Amino acid sequence: MLDFNEEEQNKKLEELRKQEAEELARVLSDKYGIQYIDLSVKSINSDALKVIPEEEARAGGVAAFQIAGKKLSVAILSPNSQKTKDVLAELENKGFVNTVYMVTQSSLDRAWDRYKELSKSFVTKAGLIDISTEILEEFMQKTKTIEDIRASISEITANKNRNTSQIFEMILAGALALGASDIHMEPQELTIRLRYRLDGVLHDIDNFDKGVYRLIASRIKLLSSLKLNFNKNAQDGRFTINVGLKDIEVRTSVGPGAYGETIVMRLLDPEAISINLEDMSIEPKLLGIFLNEIEKPNGLILVTGPTGSGKTTTLYAFLKKVNQPSAKIITIEDPIEYHLKGLSQTQVNEDAGYTFLEGLRSVMRQDPDIIMVGEIRDSETAKIAINAALTGHLVFSTLHTNDAAGAIPRLVDLGVNHKIIASALTLTIAQRLTRQLCQVCKKEIAPDARQKKIIDTLIGDIKEKRPDIRITNTEKIWTIGGIPCKACNGIGYKGRIAVFEAILVDKDIEKVIDEKINDREIKEAAKKQGILDMREDGILKVLNGVTSMEELERVVELERREEYT
Repeated sequence: MLDFNEEEQNKKLEELRKQEAEELARVLSDKYGIQYIDLSVKSINSDALKVIPEEEARAGGVAAFQIAGKKLSVAILSPNSQKTKDVLAELENKGFVNTVYMVTQSSLDRAWDRYKELSKSFVTKAGLIDISTEILEEFMQKTKTIEDIRASISEITANKNRNTSQIFEMILAGALALGASDIHMEPQELTIRLRYRLDGVLHDIDNFDKGVYRLIASRIKLLSSLKLNFNKNAQDGRFTINVGLKDIEVRTSVGPGAYGETIVMRLLDPEAISINLEDMSIEPKLLGIFLNEIEKPNGLILVTGPTGSGKTTTLYAFLKKVNQPSAKIITIEDPIEYHLKGLSQTQVNEDAGYTFLEGLRSVMRQDPDIIMVGEIRDSETAKIAINAALTGHLVFSTLHTNDAAGAIPRLVDLGVNHKIIASALTLTIAQRLTRQLCQVCKKEIAPDARQKKIIDTLIGDIKEKRPDIRITNTEKIWTIGGIPCKACNGIGYKGRIAVFEAILVDKDIEKVIDEKINDREIKEAAKKQGILDMREDGILKVLNGVTSMEELERVVELERREEYT
């Protein structure tokens, strides 16, 4: 009778498979002219391993195992992998001289297992770039203007001995120095166009060659945990810039284009939401309404406006104001743009089935006092938000409509019963962001005939609504200086400010909602409230020299056809 030992046979089979894999690696190494090595019998140097962060090593199918100065021995699984090529190119840009070896998957696994043994203090975190405060401050001292940054970036991209990481960090540091909100890298037919968004408007910074961009794009993808070999599909990711004691979140969007992948990076500076409601230049009466409504124990407050109109900043200002130890506050966001202490913040993950709808259903079981829903997008979310406001919760959210009055018909379009809207909805707000004139170089001018007509019409509306507002100037306005100004980089604008309008759901508005659901009728009924609309709020800021007529007209329609035809 034969004695069959299954465990021993499995060990033999596994050993045979390993031998076959190693033999295949030897054959492939001859085919590609690359040296072969078996890392199961080779020591792995920790200093070498640390050169490539673990996530980058696993994504690229590589492992560094020996180092001597700048000479690096690197094990690879496939020389044809684009991810592998990108990692090797990145090492070369850092000044390393690579000696490449062909290995099996089991050899790589052994090397990767060694990452567990490395001290956390020596492991580079994936998705984190460290820019020291000293480096940033030094760069900001040398680069005061857009021209300075253009010159610095052009100089380093033109350098044949350029380092990809240095170029990338220069681009990031330049954006931070100027206070940019977004970095755009757009492939053109022959070059790559680099632009920064400053105060809501894009500005050209530099054009550099596609060879540099390919390496930078790979670096960004690795940091953002994106797939390196996907270039025909859109991808979204994020990483963090560590600047001294401050972490700046970067949201990365990669999309296909006619001449290559376009990359947009949004910089989310936590200091951007440090502003308080009282510091947002809100008209005093409207500020009082805001403060009163957000202190109520229940109700729905909606902030409306297009993308990039500052809705999230306003919602965070509300949350900061109501954030008390006695209140349970839960947010549902897509994504979480800023982290606030004392709040339970959750992020939408549609792939996992956690939508705004599912998030709101879940939040309602968490015994919240205040709920912030990043956006109401569908009928079910709208209905649950309304129900939450009716059952003792204070709910903040956003909606895409053109003005404050449009929020109410929009809720009806989403299937909310108009008879219960007035019971739940307490306040609708609309806003836009306008650039502020540079207070150093702005100049005074007289409005032209068309501008004067608009000003006079709006001033008449303001006096009818709010006789308490004193307007002493209607004959002069301000515009950009048009001179080389260091304070604003010669742009003429520095910083942004919001123009607001709002409608309180009072008895008159309730009656209109019950009877007509018409935004024109809602606006008419709201005039008695004495709240300025965005045109009126904006024109006061123009007359006070805060912004220009041209800038206000860029974001707000000042001429209504029925008034100026």
